[in-house]
Amino acid sequence: MRATKAIIHLDRLRGNIQAVREKIGPNPRICVPIKADAYGHGAVRIAVAAIQAGAGYLAVASTQEGIELRDAGIVAPILLLSQPLAEELPDIVRYRLTLMISDADFAAEAAAAADRAGDILSVHLKVDTGMGRMGCRPGDALVLARHIGSQISLKLTGTATHFAVADSAKPDDVLYTKEQIHCFQSVLEEFRDSGVNPGIVHAANSGAVVLHGDSFFDMVRPGLLLYGYPPVREAAELVPVEPVMELRTHIVFTKEVFKGESVSYGRTWQADRNTILGTLPVGYADGLPRSLSGRYSVAIGGKAYPLVGTICMDQCLVDLGPDTDLKRWDEVTVFGNGGSDAADVADILGTIPYEITCNIHKRVPRVYVT
Repeated sequence: MRATKAIIHLDRLRGNIQAVREKIGPNPRICVPIKADAYGHGAVRIAVAAIQAGAGYLAVASTQEGIELRDAGIVAPILLLSQPLAEELPDIVRYRLTLMISDADFAAEAAAAADRAGDILSVHLKVDTGMGRMGCRPGDALVLARHIGSQISLKLTGTATHFAVADSAKPDDVLYTKEQIHCFQSVLEEFRDSGVNPGIVHAANSGAVVLHGDSFFDMVRPGLLLYGYPPVREAAELVPVEPVMELRTHIVFTKEVFKGESVSYGRTWQADRNTILGTLPVGYADGLPRSLSGRYSVAIGGKAYPLVGTICMDQCLVDLGPDTDLKRWDEVTVFGNGGSDAADVADILGTIPYEITCNIHKRVPRVYVT
């Protein structure tokens, strides 16, 4: 196996699912997002582990992601979160994916595809309460629900919305999320007053699971929490979770460099003393961002050592110090395992942990710890 590998702790995933269950109570279903290869963790293995841990639904972003799970033998409901092309509808019907509907025109196209297949397609209605991305206007939701109900080949099995700032504890953002919840509740009341069954009602992402207990409804869709990162650090203790992924590699070469010598592309680093450098077989093609060059330290034997020089496509360099006893083949933790984690990397780069784990390339082997 390659020296650089991603260790995926399925035991931690199960623990994180249990932590969410304890927060939301026994009744709401848990929908686990498996999109983007389960945020870089490996779609099929994460899906199986999540189902075994009690997840009732899975969610993907593309038709192909859903097909991958079906081809692996997964029979649990799979919700397609993003808008597909009309030409994908035959596969959506064939593989029994649950379609998210935002407008009547696409609902009609979906119904026609299901008609041609002689099948009934399960759909969830998406309401835009303030995210501004997908979904119908709240005032149009009842008409759309009735339109779906009029199609004999469609079955309305759920109603959903998505929050824009539920992961923020700022007063204005909390108020905005409360307004989204109230708007959504009004749509649901209108459905029920009109005799429309909304099916499984779901809205809560990770931030809402932590901060907005009135958003749980029939199902929650936490992503960040389940993969081990609190969406609101000030409230991390409310749902204690552990990072599921860690990235490890090994020192594969060492050499002495002398004061004044430069290394790597662009000569961005020069030694200020005689020292020993280690070469690590991990670079930006593996998902270690080039923009971390000169800004990050890895852990070896529980101690931090700085990366020096420009991170290359396949390799980078670490300063081991002038009097090191470290040697070739010693293991290195890039992130995880009690040291810096993907959230720390994200903080340096001004992004989110999702982007870090999603960018760990598939050429990096995944090793699953059960």
